[in-house]
Amino acid sequence: MRKWSLLGAGLALVTAANAGAQTTANSCASGTSQDACQMAVDVFQLLSPQLGLALAGGNAVLGSGSTLGGPGHFSIGLRGNIFQGDLPDIGSFPVPSTSGRVQRTGTSALPSSTQIVGLPTADAAIGIFGGVPLPLTNVGGIDLLLSATYVPAIGDSTSDVRIDPDRSLQLGYGVRIGLLKESIVVPGVSFTYLKRDLPTTTITGASPDLSVLVEDAKVKTSAWRVVAGKSLLTFGIAAGIGQDKYDDEAKVSGTVKGAVVSATQLINMSQSLTRTNYFVDLSLNLPVFKLVGEVGQVTGGTVDTYNEFETGRADKSRTYGSAGFRLAF
Repeated sequence: MRKWSLLGAGLALVTAANAGAQTTANSCASGTSQDACQMAVDVFQLLSPQLGLALAGGNAVLGSGSTLGGPGHFSIGLRGNIFQGDLPDIGSFPVPSTSGRVQRTGTSALPSSTQIVGLPTADAAIGIFGGVPLPLTNVGGIDLLLSATYVPAIGDSTSDVRIDPDRSLQLGYGVRIGLLKESIVVPGVSFTYLKRDLPTTTITGASPDLSVLVEDAKVKTSAWRVVAGKSLLTFGIAAGIGQDKYDDEAKVSGTVKGAVVSATQLINMSQSLTRTNYFVDLSLNLPVFKLVGEVGQVTGGTVDTYNEFETGRADKSRTYGSAGFRLAF
């Protein structure tokens, strides 16, 4: 199980809990499968915020804080968002209790491990309106934003983990509104709003005594940003702050496996998580394209799992990095 990537693990189990959102840590009914169900729910909640971060990243248009300048202008880019993720080691989970759920904390926390993980994204910006001219700048420019996420199928019938998206490519869309158009003396300032979803995905994970199943997982993310940036000949800098929201639903089940007892419990989950996101971009402006590096952090929201994990809380703050390139015309 340690070989999971966030692309695999995150797509597998996608939901989140938010302060004020419905609580699902106690949703498993009593019975022989309650403990297995609870562990499945907790794994589900551990991975959800990580999936959201892998999708949203930081700047919607990497390395840029200004609109493009209207029709005839566009840019395309490719990036990878990476961070240190926490992945559940389902193959090492304890044998589920058949007499009700057991809370595992401290030295008995559910096994999990850290691993550098991430997700690649392609995006494009297309100039729609150049804005209203003012001395030294323009205001009110509009760009259309597009993104594409590729999600491969992973594993087969003999694998411990199998991931089956209903399609491999999912598109996202949004808009960028110019508050200030960058000029020689004025920095670019913009507001962006971007929606990114993932294909509906079904996942299975198993140990000798437990199986976890997530069916029809749907993840819908939305993110807004306020970004300021300035190009300084060879180098450029941009910084921003915003908010990410993840709205997820799926059917989650945990199964106790054994010769004497074999029981399954399935629950429907639908939750939301809201987090604050801030970042800084540094770019190297080459003759044809620019290379961009980004560092940021997400924080906030509440995810209360019934069981603890060895690597810590599901809602802990996470620092991330992005790297990519962008062509602009």
